[in-house]
Amino acid sequence: MQQNKLPFYQKHPLLFCLALIMAAVALFAGAMAALRLSGAHATGGLFKQDRVGICYIEGFIADSSKVTAWLRELRDDRSVVGVLLRIDSPGGAVAPSQEMYNAVRRLAAVKPVVVSMGSVAASGGYYIAAGADHIVANPSTITGSIGVKMELANMQGLMDKIGIAHDALTSGDLKNAGSPFKPMTDKERAYLQGLVGDMYEQFLEAIVNGRRMNIEDVRKAADGRAMTGRQALALGLVDTLGDMETAYDKLVSMCNATGQAPLPFVEGPPQETSILRDLLSSYLGIDPASSFSESLRRRSDIRFLYY
Repeated sequence: MQQNKLPFYQKHPLLFCLALIMAAVALFAGAMAALRLSGAHATGGLFKQDRVGICYIEGFIADSSKVTAWLRELRDDRSVVGVLLRIDSPGGAVAPSQEMYNAVRRLAAVKPVVVSMGSVAASGGYYIAAGADHIVANPSTITGSIGVKMELANMQGLMDKIGIAHDALTSGDLKNAGSPFKPMTDKERAYLQGLVGDMYEQFLEAIVNGRRMNIEDVRKAADGRAMTGRQALALGLVDTLGDMETAYDKLVSMCNATGQAPLPFVEGPPQETSILRDLLSSYLGIDPASSFSESLRRRSDIRFLYY
């Protein structure tokens, strides 16, 4: 006589229940991972609470594309209630500094923006900071250096010594201005000085508009000198002395948050990954670009030609 085969769930009820539990756990873990991945991008994700955006501006300023794209992303993300700019830059090229300043101004028009100055935030670095709502500098931060310079080499003496001559055919008297192969004429000097002067006036206008300062007060501090954060505070170029945590606390208060616990963070611009960094992070637990947000959770010390 052939016996009726029992289904697996009746024959092994304990194993069947265990399998159901494991499947439910796997589905839940997958759903949470998907939510985390979608929430990692500034404009995506579901069920996100209010959070703070952080933008790092570091090193010589030569290109603005990554920073301006990140600032636009933070501006469009409705879950980001305010943005902290961490600037550690000696300055750099004129146009990229202007583009970042304009991006900061557009961002500050829709949500609070606070600057934290690191070791140095001078010249183009200060230009960018001037577009924010509030500037926090360390007492010993090197800032200011408000001005523009153009450096041109003159190699004519060297060319004469090694017996090399240079000729140039131009369509106008000023097309060859600044050539390193000949002395500068008075007309060329006046022309190039006019370019520098116009860029300088644009720099002053940006500070006047961004900081809401009187033009004469700005001129008093805009003779090209670098200064400490404490000196800049006395001249009205910064608002508060403190570190990055001070800037964060100020931003939280401007966002009308309770401040009882740190808000979650989204940081950028995105950094390029490398095999070495992945190995350090995965196997040794070391992140060469450790985030401020993790430091803040522990409440420990926090660790482009405008020139």
